[in-house]
Amino acid sequence: MVSHTDDGKRLDVFLAAALSPMSRSLVAQLIRENDFWVEGEKAKPSLKLKAGQRVSGKIPDLRPSPLKPQNLFLDILYEDSDFLVLNKAPGMVVHPAPGHSDGTLVNALLYHCPDLGGIGGVARPGIVHRLDKDTSGVMVAAKNQLSHDRLVSMFHDRKTNKLYDVLVWGEMKEDSGRMEAAIGRHPIDRKRMAANVAGGRDALSFWTVSARYQGLTRLRVDIRSGRTHQIRVHCSHEGHPVVGDSLYGYRKPAERVKDPNLKARLQQVGRQMLHARFLSFYHPVTEEPMVFEAPLPADMADLLRDIDPWRLKERKPDGSVL
Repeated sequence: MVSHTDDGKRLDVFLAAALSPMSRSLVAQLIRENDFWVEGEKAKPSLKLKAGQRVSGKIPDLRPSPLKPQNLFLDILYEDSDFLVLNKAPGMVVHPAPGHSDGTLVNALLYHCPDLGGIGGVARPGIVHRLDKDTSGVMVAAKNQLSHDRLVSMFHDRKTNKLYDVLVWGEMKEDSGRMEAAIGRHPIDRKRMAANVAGGRDALSFWTVSARYQGLTRLRVDIRSGRTHQIRVHCSHEGHPVVGDSLYGYRKPAERVKDPNLKARLQQVGRQMLHARFLSFYHPVTEEPMVFEAPLPADMADLLRDIDPWRLKERKPDGSVL
């Protein structure tokens, strides 16, 4: 029964409060699917309620996910009843897709999380943001609709902090800078993204040099937007593609260095050297600050160790060697 204090409220707002922690978006979906009624009549989520009206309905059982749970290794950094944070391994696809019907992160999460509250009425994890198959590092996945909606909102509103470790070709002249170029789908090759194309969306990345090597630079990149392949596209657009990036890199990358031993080592790199190192956000329920850092994967750590003999000495602003 609608009370006087709820007079004039939208139906979806009223039900979201009554059915907390169910999110407003899920409530609206259930209203549209005719699972809730006002005075026995079908209504829209935007309907303004009147005091004394009777709202009735049912919460349908979670529909099982059509995807297969698989017992795959996951490097869990944190987990509670609302979400989990993991260090995604390189080579793991996030979502099932043509050519990757199983063995994905979603398959692993379905097995690992028997307490899923469901997303969109389906017993599945809520992937809040994605990493490319060959990019490693920190990822967060929601266990219920409320956490998913709030986390997605935080990422959309840029209330998170994301830092990446990346090794690029070339020696960056400056110590820091920004890469700002809109990113959109490539007009010819639809598998690629491109900078400054028609219909592209604004994208901003800040970078700082962590170390310099002969023909290479290690960067710490802070992205302020979350476009597909953003760091890879920005770095390539700036003339410093990510080492090991077969999509946006050089055709013959190892020829960019002269030392034969360094060249031989770089020829062994099998994926882009890009790692999501750091992620911070607020807990979607308690609003507590959450901070996570993922160690470098073995292949990237081994590469940085092996190329250390070619590391250049840093110089002070006056030109002297540190």
